[in-house]
Amino acid sequence: MAPPKGARVRLIAGHWRGRLLAFPPEPGLRPTPDRVRETLFNWLGPRLAGARCLDLFAGSGALGFEALSRGAASTTLVDTNPVVVTALRENRERLGCEANVVTSGALEFLAAQEAAAFDVIFLDPPFAAGLLVDALTIIRARRILARTGLVYIESAAADGFELPPDLQWHRRSRAGNVAFGLAAPAS
Repeated sequence: MAPPKGARVRLIAGHWRGRLLAFPPEPGLRPTPDRVRETLFNWLGPRLAGARCLDLFAGSGALGFEALSRGAASTTLVDTNPVVVTALRENRERLGCEANVVTSGALEFLAAQEAAAFDVIFLDPPFAAGLLVDALTIIRARRILARTGLVYIESAAADGFELPPDLQWHRRSRAGNVAFGLAAPAS
């Protein structure tokens, strides 16, 4: 079944390579650009096999569904917007996958998680919302990221985002107005 007309993003590689995800044209919803996703998933490479992933500000779901397409064991997609969550569930059904889709505020969701719950966490909040630091604070305080896990962080390049001292950049780059990278717990 083809996705409905409207805003769409294509999965880049893996099991569902070339499949389209449909998402509503909601204010502030901007999927991670293809070029950035390709770089990110090249960096993650074999670390995705069997990984437990969290797409915290899921939006289009491109990061979470791409992770599943490339061999992640599980992905939880979290968004607060019911229209977006409906689209995520429709995409899950279209792909025939087992993604866990949750309607929740990101910070509330994190506050309920156990230690070491995820191997890879994707943080791509709406740039103007100011949620990145708060999300990282909860992730670190509750130790939600597995000891050898990675956090993907995407922000507006103009923001000049700096990591907290207990995280270090594993890889990072910039594409146009977007700064992005993978961070790991500092040794």
